[in-house]
Amino acid sequence: MPDSKLDGLSAEEWDAPTLCGGWRVREVAAHMTMGFRYSLSKMAVELARSRGNLHRMTDRCAHNDAAAYSTRELAALLRDNADHPWRPPVGGIEAALGHDVIHGLDITVALGLGRRVPEDRLRILLEGVNAKTLKFFGADLGGIELRADDLDWSFGTGTPLSGAAQDLLLLAYGRRLPPGHLRGEPRDRFVAAQA
Repeated sequence: MPDSKLDGLSAEEWDAPTLCGGWRVREVAAHMTMGFRYSLSKMAVELARSRGNLHRMTDRCAHNDAAAYSTRELAALLRDNADHPWRPPVGGIEAALGHDVIHGLDITVALGLGRRVPEDRLRILLEGVNAKTLKFFGADLGGIELRADDLDWSFGTGTPLSGAAQDLLLLAYGRRLPPGHLRGEPRDRFVAAQA
């Protein structure tokens, strides 16, 4: 996500909800910095403190880190480490790409900033969507065929649900979208509750 987007956010935007359930912009930004702030051993300790539950660990750490750093510090951490070659312990470079793209969209889509993910990056992530992705992120797409209307891509079978490829990618990662992003009969199932 471009640095200028975070650097220019107001205090209200930093406290606004994102597509990542229960996280404001500040928690998402704090979470995005974990890859280059936490050593593998620190990550292992935090995971053990969460009884091996990765989702519980990332939630706890995101809330703690969001409280420990100012928004200015979080923006600087992301800006200054934009080229950091971090990789998660599982999934390699594609997982790192997915992490940064999805969390960047968690912020920009929720705030209505109109960010477009470059097509080459988007295609890498779309090609990786599978049953494991859906299960890990709790995405229930049973009986639905996702159909991108801006790229030649579809996934699943059933009732068609269409939209921009990056919005459909967000569905595969368990997100709910603001109204107006999806077309098709099952769209209401995937619309975020209004704050």
